[in-house]
Amino acid sequence: MNRQDATGREQRPYDIVLFGATGFVGELTAQYLAAHAPEGCRWAIAGRSRQKLERLRERLAENHPGCADLPLIEAQADDEQALRELAESARLVATTVGPYLWYGEPLVAACAEAGTDYIDLTGEPEFVDLMYVRHDARARETGARLVHCCGFDSVPHDLGAYYTVQQLPQDVPLNVDGFVRSNAAFSGGTFASALNAMGRGRQMAKAAHQRRLHEPRLMGRRARSPLGTPRFSRETQAWALPLPVIDGQIIARSARALARYGPDFRYRHYAAVRTLPMAAGGAAAVGALVGLAQLPAARRWLSERIKPGEGPDEKRRAKSWFSVRFVGEGGGRTVYTEVSGGDPGYDETAKIFAESALCLVFDTLPDTSGQVTTAVAMGDALLGRLQAAGIRFRVAAAR
Repeated sequence: MNRQDATGREQRPYDIVLFGATGFVGELTAQYLAAHAPEGCRWAIAGRSRQKLERLRERLAENHPGCADLPLIEAQADDEQALRELAESARLVATTVGPYLWYGEPLVAACAEAGTDYIDLTGEPEFVDLMYVRHDARARETGARLVHCCGFDSVPHDLGAYYTVQQLPQDVPLNVDGFVRSNAAFSGGTFASALNAMGRGRQMAKAAHQRRLHEPRLMGRRARSPLGTPRFSRETQAWALPLPVIDGQIIARSARALARYGPDFRYRHYAAVRTLPMAAGGAAAVGALVGLAQLPAARRWLSERIKPGEGPDEKRRAKSWFSVRFVGEGGGRTVYTEVSGGDPGYDETAKIFAESALCLVFDTLPDTSGQVTTAVAMGDALLGRLQAAGIRFRVAAAR
């Protein structure tokens, strides 16, 4: 029996509410749910503008007539009463409304209080750490599962490491390195979140410290994700540039929670670049962007270049792809695995996000609550869903 069935939450009006449905990724997620939600799934779209929601419903109904009566919920991201009512009406709320540091906490709080499962698309470490400090304990009391980073950040990486570990011996120290490649463009919302994170190094470090004070110590085991150093990777025949993003943190948290990762687990996260000039140019560009993000005026100017709600068109997305290659070692065995798919920032993110929502609502899963990662909350069930949906997980080689 599903955990929520046991608590009676299946009696709520909606299985899933998609908040921020009229945004760029929100609409792609709504389209995916319209096409793939199982018969009998009770879902609704929510956002701040009823007019935009009505127009979205009309577009969905053109290809899926059953969406003509799709329920609409009007709510502002800062309206605590409206968000409380929204959370109490659903078994799960999926939100695309970011940057989450500015707009996300009231909905997390409402879901934690109502015992409602929550997923988002954040890649903001400061937000995730603050939500743990402020709302994990209450979510554990009510049974809510708070699952952040349910898009390209960080599901292919988290489940890719999980999949790689399954190919390695048990109960031995394990080392896994991940190498990310993609040709994709990014959206205004993604860019805004990245700029915000780059300009808040001090605040991010403070939030991480607060989290460490609240987290229970891991006894008898160790799991970590240190920042690597630039190097040439013989395994991938590419230059490896350390990626100081949230993915490594998420993987380390999965490893702390799951004994299958062994007594001593280490993960390093890299961008894979084919040539040295590209590696040097990419590092210089990121350094310049980080520097500019420290200046409020420069940050505002940069944010105007690509505004939230904007993103690449369908033709550009159709040409986009991603690949994450993993090298895992332990117990005398080395395994090479790969997770790959299409456009990571939009089409595949919408797919991953929607399948995460469906997985949490309909699949038989481990009994978890509080802030948990996708590998911990959904593991094999979500892995199977994504494989069935066309995202490839494979073992490339082993020795």
